[in-house]
Amino acid sequence: MARSIWNGSLSFGLVSVPVELFSATEDKAIHFNQFQAGTSDRIRNKRVNERTGDEVAYEDVVKGYDVGGGEYVIVTPEELEALEPGRTRNIEITDFVDVDAVDPVYYQKSYYLAPKGEQAERAYGLLRRAMEESNRAAVATLVMRGKQYLVTVRPEPRTLVLQTMYFADEVRDPAKEVPGVPVPDEFSDRELATAKMLIESMVTDWEPERFHDSYRERVEDLVERKRAGEEIVLESHRAEPTKVADLMSALEASIEAARGRSPASSPPLKASGRAHATRSDLAELSKAELYDRASNLELPGRSKMSRAELEKAVSAAESAGRRRKAS
Repeated sequence: MARSIWNGSLSFGLVSVPVELFSATEDKAIHFNQFQAGTSDRIRNKRVNERTGDEVAYEDVVKGYDVGGGEYVIVTPEELEALEPGRTRNIEITDFVDVDAVDPVYYQKSYYLAPKGEQAERAYGLLRRAMEESNRAAVATLVMRGKQYLVTVRPEPRTLVLQTMYFADEVRDPAKEVPGVPVPDEFSDRELATAKMLIESMVTDWEPERFHDSYRERVEDLVERKRAGEEIVLESHRAEPTKVADLMSALEASIEAARGRSPASSPPLKASGRAHATRSDLAELSKAELYDRASNLELPGRSKMSRAELEKAVSAAESAGRRRKAS
């Protein structure tokens, strides 16, 4: 069972609810240590004075803020500590807003907010239910690990979810930062209707279990194979982009491909716009893309297949799936 990383109270008006905070996610990315090539010697990073080359002890390191022109303002740990927000164990709700009014770009990290103790459960449950039925999210501040966060608290069917937020000046304006934005917004009725038809043909229920980190799986498989002493043969296959005559041709071809798609057994459409591809279509995919399809089809032994074997197995499995659907 997960351990709480913070505990305190959630307050709104004169009501205060004891709560605990739990991480809602976990990092499963592959992490490596560094070694000198050809040896078993670990590589370590050191704090080194760039002028003298001497190593510097951690307690002798201070921070400098770059003000430009090669000039830095030095700030000591004691000066920063004096400016830290006051220690508090209270998440004070200042506002309630419509759940859908918050742009997801402001969200940083998600946490589960749980009642602390049986006495807190009724007040907690009442707040969650009231927020759910009114479709409201709470806006509040949280001090955790010496840092102040802007947060929202929103209702989920089983719990309250607290999400740390970016402040407004931390979110970039796409119109100023992104080339080509805003884009032209004038399209023919046929183009718009076809695009909507493609979207509707790909609509499914949200099932997060269908999606997985296939790159991480391949890295884990590589590590296990090398650990077992297997010699790894690298294969290179570069997929060429699909050529289409124009936007309408691409949309119409994508709709035809999507009509035969089975959400339960195939991944979302790739950039090529194909699903349940033919052998000639599969020939354009890289080994990594073929492995993704094999994983979604749950093909046994896929981790040990060559690219040619993956292409053959995927083609056979998808053809079998189409025959079953037709019958």
